[in-house]
Amino acid sequence: MSLGLANVAQAQDTDAQTSFINAEGTEIGTATLTGTPAGVLIEIDLAELPPETWHGFHIHETGECDAEGGFKSAGGHLASSGNDHGFLTDGDPHVGDMPNQYVASDGTLKAQVLNHQAVLGGEEDNLSGRALMLHSGPDDYESQPSGDAGDRIACAVIE
Repeated sequence: MSLGLANVAQAQDTDAQTSFINAEGTEIGTATLTGTPAGVLIEIDLAELPPETWHGFHIHETGECDAEGGFKSAGGHLASSGNDHGFLTDGDPHVGDMPNQYVASDGTLKAQVLNHQAVLGGEEDNLSGRALMLHSGPDDYESQPSGDAGDRIACAVIE
């Protein structure tokens, strides 16, 4: 699997801030995205999630988070390369594929995830105008096209 650092060499915006909403439309936390020479560092701080559970975490192609529609307005995973979904398939995963995240016993999720294929403000694999998505279950890293991670339970538009 290549690191795709050629894409990251593009000029990046320094950072972006966004808020997550749940399926009821209530704000439940934030994300800070920072452009780095190695990709985009995504720091998430969420609350009011199901305790002690694993969740698929992805970048979706459209920056819309319509809670009433189950966040389907965000489209599918960001997959500009045309590769298959998942870390357990041949070749690089989708740009939008990221590791599963674990929620603590108090319902909070705090994590820092580096997406080495993405950029902020670039021409290719740009996260601006996309959405961060948390799913109800874990990604299996191989089912097509999205890892069988279940319903979309939290969404944040990346401006």
